[in-house]
Amino acid sequence: MALPGSIDRELFLDCAGKRVDLSSPRVMGILNVTPDSFSDGGDFVTVPEAVSRAWQMVEEGAAIIDVGGESTRPGADSVSEQEELARVIPVIRAIAAELQVPVSIDSSKPVVMAEAVKAGAGLINDVLALQAPGALVAARDAGVPVCLMHMQGKPRSMQKNPSYTDVTGEVGAFLTDRVAACEAAGIPRSRLLLDPGFGFGKRLEHNLSLLKNLARLADTGLPLLVGISRKSMLGTLLGDVPVEQRVYGGVAAAVLAVERGASIVRAHDVRVTVDALKVTQAVLEA
Repeated sequence: MALPGSIDRELFLDCAGKRVDLSSPRVMGILNVTPDSFSDGGDFVTVPEAVSRAWQMVEEGAAIIDVGGESTRPGADSVSEQEELARVIPVIRAIAAELQVPVSIDSSKPVVMAEAVKAGAGLINDVLALQAPGALVAARDAGVPVCLMHMQGKPRSMQKNPSYTDVTGEVGAFLTDRVAACEAAGIPRSRLLLDPGFGFGKRLEHNLSLLKNLARLADTGLPLLVGISRKSMLGTLLGDVPVEQRVYGGVAAAVLAVERGASIVRAHDVRVTVDALKVTQAVLEA
């Protein structure tokens, strides 16, 4: 049996009592309750709209619903703690009450993390890898799994001049340091997931190298969560196509990520990603 809020030896992610089987790759459905996210900003800002979208993604095969109340796209405006709480808490409470799949809170603010878990969230997804003051304590006390993401720089300026000598090695070193910080703060390794942070302080060549060498990060033994869905790297590769035309490129990237060891793929386009990963898993197991 897994401890509450942990990843057991059979690769079950226990999100406050709602379990996700990681023996096969899973899809995390993206639900931004923001007016300005790069892809779906303004689409699901009311509770009924958000709950309806969550139901749709679960019916399409999503194993986790990731709720975010603040855009982290380059140049996005910051959101106050109270505004973020007002956006996410009613949505999390409603989804957690209706759906059997776990809800994740996509936030870097300790108070938002804590209140979201009280409202029913079973996973914390932090682009700052618990570096904000008080975040380690909040995550420890919440008692749920935490995803630590790598980002070079700050969300508003991260794409101005990112630079690496060995992007995979540097990302891996950062995540290793954050795992150590979590363990020192009392968060067991069994509750941690890692996200290399595609598009967060990385140029196209960095993202491609990171995806090519993703297996190096999988060697940590911790589950990898990858988010490439609809991102600008796909738009560039496909000839500067708009967000809504990046679906197939995103599916290809998801397949490549899973082949290299990713356990969870964060996606806007759930059904096509789920189908692609079923085929990928069947081939890997053949």
